[in-house]
Amino acid sequence: MNPTLAVWKFASCDGCQLTLLDCEDELLALAGRVDIAHFLEASSAVAEGPYDISLVEGSVTTPADVERIARIRAQSRVLVTIGACATAGGVQALRNFADVNEFASVVYARPDYIDTLATSTPIASHVLVDYELRGCPIDRRQLLELLTALLAGRRPDLPTHSVCFECKMRGTTCVLVTGTPCLGPVTQSGCGAICPAYGRGCYGCFGPMPGANPDSLMGKLRALGMNDVDRARVFRTFNAAAPTFRRAAETVGAVLVMIHPLR
Repeated sequence: MNPTLAVWKFASCDGCQLTLLDCEDELLALAGRVDIAHFLEASSAVAEGPYDISLVEGSVTTPADVERIARIRAQSRVLVTIGACATAGGVQALRNFADVNEFASVVYARPDYIDTLATSTPIASHVLVDYELRGCPIDRRQLLELLTALLAGRRPDLPTHSVCFECKMRGTTCVLVTGTPCLGPVTQSGCGAICPAYGRGCYGCFGPMPGANPDSLMGKLRALGMNDVDRARVFRTFNAAAPTFRRAAETVGAVLVMIHPLR
């Protein structure tokens, strides 16, 4: 029998699940090696667990999510989180720095109907995670490498170096040196350094690399003319709640004011 694969969605935009569908030819080959037991983005057909491999997209944002991820973990031999939402809380983790009840009162006509948590947290804050795929969205090459490795019974080869390494591999001139703010020195690689290749700074989509030194980068950003608010803001995007990026924003000492669109 083929191994069973399940794909699950929590609070997210579905972009990482679409990356799997975008694999096209590779997905057809993969479909012959696994039985897709649960993947509502692709099919309404659902098979009961247990599952050999579970891919989980999205963050935990409701009490129901807490219970659901525990059930999924119990049914999964290998659990892989995919994307910034699942690995760091995602953009929605900006709620962690403010009053979620105040947000709900502005956005919803009946906020008393909303049952949500005060924070958006990564899957690893609630259950054991075997592997993480970073990114917003994830990179299809890393996804295929991980699935191929798991099917072959070997450890996936997932890079942990910085985006700067990928710029060197591409022969891309360092945009930070030429005066463009860039998070490449502190961001884990995986995207192929797309943004610097087009003359833009890295936005930190893949989150902090192991051993990142954002304090050093903060000095460079200040030298480029960025004020405290702007330097804090660049760390509060896709991976705002990742501990390294969160501390980097907090050490600047700037207070970011979140403006409600309806006020």
